[in-house]
Amino acid sequence: MHPVPLFIKGRILDNLEAVRGHFLLRLKLPPTFHHPVPGQFVMIRVTESQTPLLARPMSIYAFEKGAGHSVLEIFYRVAGAGTRILSGLKPGDELSLLGPLGNGFSGNQEARRAILIAGGIGISPLTFLAASLSPIREPFPVEMTAYVGAQRKEALAGLDRLSAVCPDIRICTDDGSMGYGGRVTELFERELDAFDPQGCAVYACGPRAMMKRLAELLEKHPLPCQVSVEERMACGLGACLGCAVAVRTPGGDVAFMRACKDGPVFDIRRIDW
Repeated sequence: MHPVPLFIKGRILDNLEAVRGHFLLRLKLPPTFHHPVPGQFVMIRVTESQTPLLARPMSIYAFEKGAGHSVLEIFYRVAGAGTRILSGLKPGDELSLLGPLGNGFSGNQEARRAILIAGGIGISPLTFLAASLSPIREPFPVEMTAYVGAQRKEALAGLDRLSAVCPDIRICTDDGSMGYGGRVTELFERELDAFDPQGCAVYACGPRAMMKRLAELLEKHPLPCQVSVEERMACGLGACLGCAVAVRTPGGDVAFMRACKDGPVFDIRRIDW
């Protein structure tokens, strides 16, 4: 069971544009902030005013706990009014946040190889996961292969951090401007049979269409797979029911679970795509 999430103030250390439209936010937090699990997230309020009204869910990109404080990193894309305001904040500014929230990735202790499949900003929680895998499995660290997709070369972001912990990165761009020319699921499909289901585990995060296609590919393939879903959230605590995800019950019916409280990480085969 995860510790109770905290409402807390964070002070911005850096908020730098890494590539066009993508920013790396580093926050200094009190030491009371609990150590997050890869796949968990925080709700960030970008302003104390009523506009925008709702806090924004942000996947955790990295975390380091020190003696007197902690440093939380968020890698985000400017996609609307809230993230546009966030991108304009400067070192020294304060933010209110709630977290860590949700259920993260659970490690497969039998797996000797992790396959990461990231679409767009989905690279953020998977980078945190990749950084956590090898150290906890020594002297038998997990081998990693990452499939990273974007619409075009200029939209690829976060490769420098991921490559530091995962040397085997297979880049895909829809327009063919870098790496494999096509969707990330197309290249994965071509190479799917090379992975041993007994020794591999798949972890994915990206647009819904990407993960739906991944679910189709794995429908008749026994590779285990966990996905982090990207849903709009209002509270982050499971109270508002605004982030419902349709899942299949053991009896074959469809029920709803909350992405913020029951997820955001689910077994890909449970979701009713």
